[in-house]
Amino acid sequence: MTRTLAVANQKGGVAKTTTVASLGVALRELGRRVLLVDLDPQACLTFSLGIDPEDLDVSIHQVLVREREPSDVCVCTDEGVDLLPATIELAAAEAALLTRTGREHAVRRALDGFAADYDWVLLDCPPSLGLLTVGALSAADEVLIPLQCETLSHRGVGQLLDTVHDVRQFTNPRLGVLGLLPTLYDGRTKHAKAVLDTISETYDLAVLGPPIPKTIRFAEAPALGRSILGTSTSHRGAAAYREVAAGLDRAAQPSP
Repeated sequence: MTRTLAVANQKGGVAKTTTVASLGVALRELGRRVLLVDLDPQACLTFSLGIDPEDLDVSIHQVLVREREPSDVCVCTDEGVDLLPATIELAAAEAALLTRTGREHAVRRALDGFAADYDWVLLDCPPSLGLLTVGALSAADEVLIPLQCETLSHRGVGQLLDTVHDVRQFTNPRLGVLGLLPTLYDGRTKHAKAVLDTISETYDLAVLGPPIPKTIRFAEAPALGRSILGTSTSHRGAAAYREVAAGLDRAAQPSP
């Protein structure tokens, strides 16, 4: 059964795209069929996986506005995961969809049928709570919230959870909150631990582990067009994402 996971946080710089790419490749290493969907007009996920958005004639934008089929747009990356890529053209998608009936379901419609060929579909949401994020939440089974363990980073968690509540009410009653994933984590500081404890208690959210460590290797990987699992195979950052992915995959398996 296909599991669709939206990775969302309206604050930028929390390693959201890194999380989508790394978990996707880690799940692929486990033998799963993985589809990544870049819903951010900045196209960082697309670029991070070795595909230059400037070289693309079609993207997820054309799929959302029903000009092309997903199969026309999907590309296979060097690390074995499939990708529905983005270009800057996606910035016009919200305006194009605003006048359409059922606009909140545009992402779900785009994936209908096509996503059934995959075990996992990971949606990289833009750093906002606009129509593309709402569309991703409306299409997902669960949402994962990457969180940089700094005071300013958690201020928007409540707003995101309010949006999740609205989506449950109006478009996707089955949407679950998988929990928080601590990213850019420096365990040497009391501040990082305190922020994590505060968020968990305030919002009663599960905290996935292990925390993803802060390291320059994550910034270096996109320049090579691969995830950290492909550029620094034995690094502790790669190991952390592999452990998180293994936990997600175990939890998704049906009970015997």
